Amino acid sequence: MTRRLQIFSVLCLLLLTGCASNTLRRDSGDSDAIASGASESGSSWFSSLNTRDVPGGPLQPIATTPTQSRHITSLSAPVDMWDRIRRSFAMPNLESELVRDREQWYSAKPEYIFRMTERSRKYLFYIVEELERRNMPTELALLPFIESAFNPQAISSAKAAGMWQFIPSTGKHFELKQNVFRDDRRDVMASTRAALDYLQKLHGMFGDWHLALAAYNWGEGSVGRAISKNKRLSLATGYPDLTMPMETRFYVPKLQAMKNIVANPAKFGVKLPSIGNHPYFDTVQIRRDIDVSLAAKFAEIPLDDFKALNPSLNKPVILAAGMPQILLPWDNAEIFQRNLQAFVGARTASWTVWIAPTTLRASEVAKRVGMSENDLRTLNNIPQRMLIRAGSTLLVPRPAGLSRDVTVQAADNGQVTLSPEITLRKTTVKAAKNDTVASMAKRYGVSAANVAEWNRVGTTASFKPKQPVVLYLPVKKARGTASASKVKPKRAIRR
Repeated sequence: MTRRLQIFSVLCLLLLTGCASNTLRRDSGDSDAIASGASESGSSWFSSLNTRDVPGGPLQPIATTPTQSRHITSLSAPVDMWDRIRRSFAMPNLESELVRDREQWYSAKPEYIFRMTERSRKYLFYIVEELERRNMPTELALLPFIESAFNPQAISSAKAAGMWQFIPSTGKHFELKQNVFRDDRRDVMASTRAALDYLQKLHGMFGDWHLALAAYNWGEGSVGRAISKNKRLSLATGYPDLTMPMETRFYVPKLQAMKNIVANPAKFGVKLPSIGNHPYFDTVQIRRDIDVSLAAKFAEIPLDDFKALNPSLNKPVILAAGMPQILLPWDNAEIFQRNLQAFVGARTASWTVWIAPTTLRASEVAKRVGMSENDLRTLNNIPQRMLIRAGSTLLVPRPAGLSRDVTVQAADNGQVTLSPEITLRKTTVKAAKNDTVASMAKRYGVSAANVAEWNRVGTTASFKPKQPVVLYLPVKKARGTASASKVKPKRAIRR
């Protein structure tokens, strides 16, 4: 039985080998037919395929064409951020005497260049990541050098603020919140998002990066009018051809000069600090109000470093309802979380907000909230001889028993409204028959809430005839009121 099985196995093996050989020969014949294009040199199956099944008739030889050399993207990782930026330069170069002028100006100040580029190390990776994600030229990562020297606290004479220098109105248009607690024009992530949104919009309008940059500096309306003027005069409408202010005329050459320096720093005698091609910061969620100083302590970083990554903060406290995340150096984000979880204190914020119920002097507010007038003015930027209008949101010490955090409404919309302080004089007048708080307020041009407060009554209270009513009126009006009360009415003259 065993012998028969062995013979059967050998026969099966021979049969399989023969089939494989025939298949190989058939495939080889088919390949030869394809290579030669001769329909009769292949199998009968392939011959019939050529004449019956192939659209357009028999197969023809493939024409040969010479190959062309193409640029192959390097597979090696960038050495540092400067190398990464250079690899994705995509804007056309601007060649002009103004570019040469700015190259000389920058290269004559190597220490200034080094300070700017050293300051950029905190933000450059994030900006380049965003540019690449949007498929935008990486030259734009150098724009904050021109706008603000990469200083997020920079502010111009036109009230433009932050690395990307947004004026208040443009900032609001691109949803950068500006209130007493924070200014998103200085926020690293929010302002970068807004700047790139704006630049993309401008490039879509003008179809040219140089014109888009001119519009970023000069305004889209101004660039549009300059282009229209040149069209009417049958003139070219490129960036070098437009009539524009000197600041805008130098704007793109400045960026081109910085691009040239970054492209070849040795040529200009400039040393760029090494900036690693990796994230500098990480985001951390904030769920409770927390003092800025305590947040820096939890992160175990200097207070100045914390403020450099969170420059939008206007006050010494972070309101979780209005700013739910902060930025921390990459390695310190985990340290912050660990120290926050281990914190055993009763609260993390020593400040809260107080909304003025009526128009008050700073001295009166200070007494109510338990702080010195000087501290109140300094903390809330209240100048001398200014009244705090009703509804103003002020930062004040947090009472010991208060556990509730600041609301979203106050954190997102807090504003301080001031008006010139007019010298007031305490005046006492007598109420007439049927006089009320409201009627007295209307008569003397003051608020009902103030009349009620001055006389320690409710806003709906009534006065008895001849009842003394205390008013605080401007000096001139008070004098007039006092004089009128002393003058006896003249008797009628009989004729």
